[in-house]
Amino acid sequence: MKGPILALAEHRKGEIRDITYEILAKADQLSVKTGSDSICILIEAPGQGLQEGLKGWAKKILLIEAKGLEVFNSEVYKAYLLEITKALKPFLVFLPHTPWGMDLAPALSVKAGLPLVSDCVDIILEDGNPKAIRQIYGGKLYSQVSFKPSSTYLASIRPGSIQVEANPGHDTVIQGFDTPVSIPPLGKTFEEFVETGQGDVDISQAPFLISIGRGIGDQERIEEVRELTEKLGAVLSCSRPIVDKNWLPKYHQVGTSGKTVKPKVYLALGISGAFQHVAGIKGSGTIIAVNKDKKAPIFRVAHFGVAEDLFRIVSALKEKIGG
Repeated sequence: MKGPILALAEHRKGEIRDITYEILAKADQLSVKTGSDSICILIEAPGQGLQEGLKGWAKKILLIEAKGLEVFNSEVYKAYLLEITKALKPFLVFLPHTPWGMDLAPALSVKAGLPLVSDCVDIILEDGNPKAIRQIYGGKLYSQVSFKPSSTYLASIRPGSIQVEANPGHDTVIQGFDTPVSIPPLGKTFEEFVETGQGDVDISQAPFLISIGRGIGDQERIEEVRELTEKLGAVLSCSRPIVDKNWLPKYHQVGTSGKTVKPKVYLALGISGAFQHVAGIKGSGTIIAVNKDKKAPIFRVAHFGVAEDLFRIVSALKEKIGG
């Protein structure tokens, strides 16, 4: 039997981040194929209680409590992860491809001498060996990457790339980690979180997005679409040309240079479907595209498409729902 599959929980301001549930889902899926355990690693401050947000999602939680860890400290995390990999001899270790994981994964790879593939959108098994799926050329193509042979493999997973269903309802077992860990003198400390103007709504968390592109034509017409979003309970987002024109703030942008989203419904209005944009919406439940250009690339990924002037559709929808 192969070693366990580990997934590192990420948290911020007392809340478990969504990427944690994604990598737990992938760990669960692969553990069935390998016949091994899937274990969530949770590092927190004493009494922080973040394990409550993981119950049912994880089969096992390896809970590590240490003073000063209400917030992330890469030096402390690296020390614990190094000892955990030595003690548990895992088959796979999943980390989020976020600022956390981009700090931790390369250092762990070097210190432990383990192969790493970063920014993966999926991990599969072929003949019992892991293969990483990555996007290349700005998301236009997918590549399959082989790891250097090892007993343990590291992978950082891109947020929004793994589909998460409902809480699987595992009977979660929580255990501690008793191996002594030597923490090096800390070279950096946390000062404060600085908000970057992301607005009132995080589009990456919205279940229904109405997104506008260059086909909107004029900035003044954005208000017509905004009215529709309010009536439908959706959130307004956009493609890069809208941000480049300064018609909407950056935090509305979807795509490789914006945010990866995975709403239940994504309604694209006047978006051509450049590969940078499409790469950011592939996790969406249902994609509906409206574009008067019948050959627009967006129709290749859309579940439903309408080749029509977007404002005729907007007006029809507003009339249908009363307004």
